[in-house]
Amino acid sequence: MQTDSFNEIITVVLVEDEPNTRDYLSSLIEGNSKLHLLASFDTANAALHFLALQSCDVLLVDLGLPDRSGLDVISFASGAHPNCDIMVITVFGDESHVLKSIAAGATGYLIKESSASELLHHIETLRAGGSPISPVIARQLLTKMRPAQQAPASANSRKLSEQEIKVLNYIAKGFAVAEIGELMKLSAHTISTYVKRIYRKLSVNSKTEAVFEGGLLGLIEQPRKD
Repeated sequence: MQTDSFNEIITVVLVEDEPNTRDYLSSLIEGNSKLHLLASFDTANAALHFLALQSCDVLLVDLGLPDRSGLDVISFASGAHPNCDIMVITVFGDESHVLKSIAAGATGYLIKESSASELLHHIETLRAGGSPISPVIARQLLTKMRPAQQAPASANSRKLSEQEIKVLNYIAKGFAVAEIGELMKLSAHTISTYVKRIYRKLSVNSKTEAVFEGGLLGLIEQPRKD
């Protein structure tokens, strides 16, 4: 893993069969000075032939490919190129696809509805050692892992202020820092400070980890069942 990836050009290979989505993602990558699109493919076999000869920094893979599962591409790339970071970009948000992707070697999992700015940020975060996961996916996993009756919050959770807990819940819902600031009528700088405090108090290094830990501690509000 490259620890200084934010200062280097990140090479990307894209595997996506839907033409409009592939063109859109390709244009996003090519339009970012920190990224370089090595190749894009619309089938798993074409991607596998390429990866048999060459690696990349980041591999973006759709799961529903026409010739075979994107899981095959993930599994091959993970074994052949251990320094390659792999992120799924798909419409499949169910637990089965998520867990199979992680088991195959993916370290990131995004639903295709992610915005352009979020996607580009997630690619850089992935290369820097993070594991971007769409908040809706993280919430599903947390809900499954949570016991029927929640245990009392630990000492760490009691350290979080009411404002910090509010910020954590907005993060779990997928809001960005600027959006949380608008909702709470606070500056983005103040929200960033809250996020840093949350990370420190929960001993985590990313939003996904914060949501995961917050869920285990019973700090994440559950959606109402009307």
